[in-house]
Amino acid sequence: MSDQLVNDLEILAELFRNGGWRELRVESAEVGVLFSTDAGAASLGAEPTPASVSAREPDAARSAAPATPASATAPPPAALQTSVDPTWHVVIAPNLGTFYRSPKPGADPFVEVGQHVAPDTEICLLEVMKLFTSVKAGVVGTVAKIVAVDAELVEGGQVLFYIETD
Repeated sequence: MSDQLVNDLEILAELFRNGGWRELRVESAEVGVLFSTDAGAASLGAEPTPASVSAREPDAARSAAPATPASATAPPPAALQTSVDPTWHVVIAPNLGTFYRSPKPGADPFVEVGQHVAPDTEICLLEVMKLFTSVKAGVVGTVAKIVAVDAELVEGGQVLFYIETD
């Protein structure tokens, strides 16, 4: 298995784990992956059901081979299953970097849960090798959940925030 495929599976697993989804099915000519919180989920060879076509939550890619369903592992901890509305806008990290909620140490965070934001509202910074990337909300809405932890490394494609759109 290539390093890129492993990295992609880890990103999918993190998105699934933090996304509040129940099932996510990804298939291509080379690989098929099923993440599911339902132990009775249909295997990859089975015809997808309407419920399995819509994305719902990742768990096992860090330790699973591509065709291993996530239902073969324990469900994610309850803390990761806190309610995430699938209609919420997901703000993902555009690149790898250290996640910062405030513009400088000791300053107030850019945003808090419950705060109303506009598309151009700066909501965090990502820093890699002294280069800072400003991340904006991208939509009009209310910050519903902050997923990333301040001053910790995040991967490109990792969920940072959920915003309930207006």
